[in-house]
Amino acid sequence: MARLPRIDLPGIPQHIVQRGNNRLPCFLDDGDRLRYLHLMHEALYATGCQLHAYVLMDNHVHLLVTPPAARRIGQLMQRLGRNYVALFNGRHGRTGTLWEGRYKACLVDSADYVLRCYRYIELNPVRARLTDNPAAYRWSSCPANLGQRKHSSLTPHPCWLALGSDPIERSNAYRALLDEALSDELLTSIRLHLQQQRALGHDAFRAMVETKTHRFVGGGCRYVRSFDAPCREVASKCTDCQQSKQ
Repeated sequence: MARLPRIDLPGIPQHIVQRGNNRLPCFLDDGDRLRYLHLMHEALYATGCQLHAYVLMDNHVHLLVTPPAARRIGQLMQRLGRNYVALFNGRHGRTGTLWEGRYKACLVDSADYVLRCYRYIELNPVRARLTDNPAAYRWSSCPANLGQRKHSSLTPHPCWLALGSDPIERSNAYRALLDEALSDELLTSIRLHLQQQRALGHDAFRAMVETKTHRFVGGGCRYVRSFDAPCREVASKCTDCQQSKQ
């Protein structure tokens, strides 16, 4: 049976996860991680995709990316995945696959949900008990999004920019969001939507995606309605967030 094409719309953020085969490590040392980031930078430039957040864990990767056109996410992940596997295998004297099948991705509603995915991604090392402070984890976008270092591969999403009127205000507001733990309900919702590769967002957002793609994108998860006040306030200020509801 042929696989359905991915649900893919230009200008709509996607939360992406790619895992090592059999959940084995896809990074054996910091040299691997540096090479992956370099290849990711090249792939972003080649495809025109915008990267908002990422984390490199030992056996998987999370990315939050907005494509400029249809199929660009696929091109990004194919280029990045193939080039990294070739480099990894050559460096470590191995052959064969590295990734566990195709990457998984879900479209993300700008209204409320983009900042939740930022937090989900950058708090991964905390949930894995690698650190108590997400900004202390070197292999994520968190230090850059908190203004602690420059990162040329990152493009802030409009809803992140709506956190404040200047970099210091935005960083402080985002730090406050990171200090709030994500609820178990929200964690479950994000994981289910990624696994099912559905659209994560409000009913109006999912209806818009279904109209444009002629595909069912509802996740069937009651936790999708779980909101928090700080993200609602930001969404009310963000032009992209308001447009996603229309």
